[in-house]
Amino acid sequence: MGGGGQQTESSEPVKGDGVGPDGGRGGSAVYTWEEVQRHCHRSDQWLVIDRKVYNITQWAKRHPGGIRVISHFAGEDATEAFVAFHPDPNFVRKFLKPLLIGELAPTEPSQDHGKNAALVQDFQALRDRVEKEGLLRARPLFFSLYLGHILLLEALALGLLWVWGTSWSITLLCSLMLATSQAQAGWLQHDYGHLSVCKKSSWNHVLHKFVIGHLKGASANWWNHRHFQHHAKPSVFSKDPDVNSLHVFVLGDKQPVEYGIKKLKYMPYHHQHQYFFLIGPPLLIPVYFTIQIFQTMFSHRNWVDLAWSISYYLRFCCCYYPFFGFFGSVALICFVRFLESHWFVWVTQMNHLPMDIDHERHQDWLTMQLSATCNIEQSTFNDWFSGHLNFQIEHHLFPTMPRHNYHLVAPLVRALCEKHGLSYQVKTLQKAIIDVVRSLKKSGDLWLDAYLHK
Repeated sequence: MGGGGQQTESSEPVKGDGVGPDGGRGGSAVYTWEEVQRHCHRSDQWLVIDRKVYNITQWAKRHPGGIRVISHFAGEDATEAFVAFHPDPNFVRKFLKPLLIGELAPTEPSQDHGKNAALVQDFQALRDRVEKEGLLRARPLFFSLYLGHILLLEALALGLLWVWGTSWSITLLCSLMLATSQAQAGWLQHDYGHLSVCKKSSWNHVLHKFVIGHLKGASANWWNHRHFQHHAKPSVFSKDPDVNSLHVFVLGDKQPVEYGIKKLKYMPYHHQHQYFFLIGPPLLIPVYFTIQIFQTMFSHRNWVDLAWSISYYLRFCCCYYPFFGFFGSVALICFVRFLESHWFVWVTQMNHLPMDIDHERHQDWLTMQLSATCNIEQSTFNDWFSGHLNFQIEHHLFPTMPRHNYHLVAPLVRALCEKHGLSYQVKTLQKAIIDVVRSLKKSGDLWLDAYLHK
């Protein structure tokens, strides 16, 4: 996504929608929100950043974060998302200058769709304070030790087999250690993917490919394009891939009713809180994600990511083939991914699935993130177990913030929420996990009622 660049030189002012397809001329034109909002289609996309209007129709295809994440803001104000996603806005601004076509008319408000201007301004003031206090700067030692404990778990798992052999008990213990290493590597790659560790983005990108590719066998590009959509529009149907359940589940309060009224029954949704245990946590990583990752790498020709991924599987086979043989090593990988998948699903869904899941509502950044996320109580275990994603609210509000600073900004976020009467939810770990099942049952019951009676 581009940033709030300065106005470019232009020959003749352009009024209204009279803009060429290149989007690079007419920077002195003025527009109303009504005009901007008409340009929200795949082949015609404008957005606003800091009151400047940009035509991103052609450039969206070259957007480093993927075409979808920037297209989700077509016809809207993208200022808050732009600031949240880019640790170095000045660098990004140079890509925006050729896209500038004008600015909002002086009579137009800075916020679109009737957003609360006071709330937006207060959140911007909070972000300014966060930057001033250095809360967006990482501590290298923290992440070095974190990577170290992941590599140590890998080494200890292999060492167990060398010293004590391949008995069932030792193999199970080895699997648990590898699953722990994989889960923790998942949280660490998440840090690098959000550019929240190193000062230079290029270093984050390289280390991201190493951790997600060589330590986990996945794809950095696949993760980036998928995960940033989730952050841009969390729990918004058709915009957040995490709520695209492919008709296997119905989520939230509205989708079940819509399916029920249309008499759609791809699955027995009133039992989804039960079959979730069979096809959700056990299969997401070892089956669905694995297939999707390799399909994406081949279809998008991400050969660098593919090479990193292959290096993981080669390393794994070299380490464990002498103990288990080829098929035994494959079985070990599958079992480790099976264990990790349970860990991943419960941690990621306990913050989101019980929250509001709806169609686009054009909310401001703070309100949108709060409606889609909740926190889990802080403890040393919860911090480690969830990769500090128990502070899901703070992470969504400041995605480039290093995780060790979430607890410092949390009181400031809570105070802002209290000031504006916004809900700031904090749950126990147990309640959060139970609420995942409760939310699935509630949605299933809503579907059944609509299916039978509407």
